[in-house]
Formats: sequence, C-alpha cells, structure tokens
Amino acid sequence: MAGQEGAAEHRTAAAGPRRTPVEVPAGTLLDHHCHGVLRTDPDPAAFEAFLTEADGPAAPGTSFFDTQLGFAVRRWCPPLLGLEPHCTPERYLARRHELGAREATRLLLRGSGIGAYVMDTGLPGDITGPDELAELSGAPVHEIVRLERLAELAADTTRDADAFLAELAARIRSAAATAVGFKSVAAYRYGLDLDPEPPALHEVREAAANWLKKRPTGTPPREKDDRVKDPVLLRHLLWSAVATRLPLQLHTGFGDPDLRLHRCDPLLLTDFIRATRRSGTPLILLHGYPYHRNAAYLAHVYPHVYADMGLTLSHTGARAGAVLAEMLELTPFGKLLFSTDAYGLPELYVVGARLFKEGLDELLGTWTGSGAWSRTDAERVAELLASKNAERIYRAP
Repeated sequence: MAGQEGAAEHRTAAAGPRRTPVEVPAGTLLDHHCHGVLRTDPDPAAFEAFLTEADGPAAPGTSFFDTQLGFAVRRWCPPLLGLEPHCTPERYLARRHELGAREATRLLLRGSGIGAYVMDTGLPGDITGPDELAELSGAPVHEIVRLERLAELAADTTRDADAFLAELAARIRSAAATAVGFKSVAAYRYGLDLDPEPPALHEVREAAANWLKKRPTGTPPREKDDRVKDPVLLRHLLWSAVATRLPLQLHTGFGDPDLRLHRCDPLLLTDFIRATRRSGTPLILLHGYPYHRNAAYLAHVYPHVYADMGLTLSHTGARAGAVLAEMLELTPFGKLLFSTDAYGLPELYVVGARLFKEGLDELLGTWTGSGAWSRTDAERVAELLASKNAERIYRAP
C-alpha cells in the first residue's frame, strides 16, 4: 500500500501543479487598442494578407494560414460561423462568403467576448468607423486619435508653416475634447530614438516649412513621402499630446517592414518617459514583442507607464500563454492592458480575445492550483487586465 501511495504521489508531481480553473467572465473584455474592419468580403488573397505583417508572398507551397495566427483563426472562428474548429481555409472562406461580410462580421464580433472598444481611427481604407463598429458589435466604441494623421490633415490645408501649426493645434484641441486619448506611430516614421525634450518653436517652424514645401496640398497623403516623418515634427506631436494629459499610446516592437525593429525597443523611450513624468500623462507602450519584457520593466519603474499585449498574443498563437506569463513577470498587475490590435478582419478580434482568455485562465489556474496565488487574488487580477485597468486610465469607457 505504501508503495502504491508513493507511486501515486510521484505521478501527481510529474503531472505538474494541480489547476484550479479561474475564468475571465464572458463579455467583460475592454479592447483598448483596435481598428476598423472591412466593409466588404475580401477575396482569399486579401484575407490572407491580414494574417501577416509581411508585405510579400508566403513561402512556396504554403499560405499565411500556415502561421500561429492562421491556425488560431481556424481554431476559434469557425464555430461562430456554424463550422467545426480547424476546418480547411477553403471551407471557412466559402462559409464566410455565403453569410456575407456584414453578417459574418456581426457574428464574429458578438461572439468575441469583447464588451467595449477603444478604436484608433487613423488608418486609411474602406473600413468601419466607431459608429459602425458599435452597431455591428452591439458594444460601445470610443475613439483614439492618431497624431500623425492630424498633422497630415492639417498640412492638406496650407503651405504656410505658421498657418499649419495653428491648424494642427486647433485639431489637437478639438480631438482632446471628444476622444479618450491619442496615439503615435513615431516608431514607424522615424524610430523611438528621438531627442526626448520638446523642440523649440523655431525648430518646429523650420521643420514644418521644409515638409510643406515638398508635400502636395488639397488631397490626403498618397505616397509614403507625403507622410510626416521629420523627427522635430514628431517630437512636437508627442509633446502636444502630453500637454492634454490624455493617455498617449505609443507603438513599440514589431510591425510591418515599414519600421526598423531595432529602433522600436521601448527602452529607447527612457529619457522621454523621464521627461514626461511630472505631467502625469499616461504612456501606454503598445505591443512590445520581442521587447515585451523591456516594456514590463518600464511599467514597473515609472508610475505613468503602462504595457499592452495587443498584436503580440495573436501572432504568437499557441505560445500566447507563455508570452503572457513573461509579461506578468515584472509588470505590476494594475498596469497591463488587454487589446487585440485587430484591423480589417473581425476574426482578429476573436483570436486576440480568445488567446488572452485561454492563456490567462491557464496561468491563473496553475498558480492558484500550486498555492502560489489565492483564488481571490487571481480573480481580481483577471478583472484588472481584462477591463478595470483600461477603465481607470481612459476617460470614457
């Protein structure tokens, strides 16, 4: 009998810590960083293009469904459209086409478990705005305004530097009155290794004059060279947003080939973070991967810095729980926010939400099962990450 008991004890230990399920309540997720979805049904190639950050084709003999994100889409989305998990891409896309873009989007968004959205409206294309997303999802949608887009819209109105700066200031004031925050993609346009201090007015005027001379007026940006990417103007935008005291989202980490990844490490923002500390303006470091532990450190040591998991979990797929565990090593639990960074496809909302929920449920179940965490604490942390942190930081949700 003693030998049998010893063997049973050995088997239990080998199996790992006992799990005590801790679930994120359905419908409680607040997606604090996302974008609009397509209004029309994409063809297969267009659909696949949203499954990757690459700007070229998949490896010969494969598709972009052959990725962690592609597999996650096939795992979590088919049941919401009446299909079995892991059905073929061809069957899934055929079913999507049968339903039509609007109905497929409605079913996917309402089955995602997301109860509110904070939407970046700065991306171009035939995608839904906040009101349309709210109607399709049945959930409230609040707006984040992209700073670089405001500058480009202001530049469409004039070639005079002083008039441009006045128009830009007016647009930032107007946005601050209605939006819940701002976002910058300076990481794409230049990199995060910017001079951390606010530029002098004469520097801003000179940079604006030089940019406006090269840029056509009267139409939205048509080429990459039309976009604002001067480091002085980017600094001016950042500090203009900081002055509003509204939350400022900052792209960090990976993205499409338009950026240089080594210049997107959030640690490059350290001096800017120090310079903005007295303002109290919340700085949210988006994405982070593969520098997500660096973002966690910054959130750990600076009171106005927060970290985000959007995009990272979707693209790491079956490994999302491991990456989430790494983010929770050092990030204070009141400073990590859930998001999907979904864009174009409603499937990306579903995948981002499910991978977060499944990963967090697994982690918390293991930690409570081992006795490292109490169940009460685990449930409270789940609420913080799912929605409470975002509700506290942003004004409207």
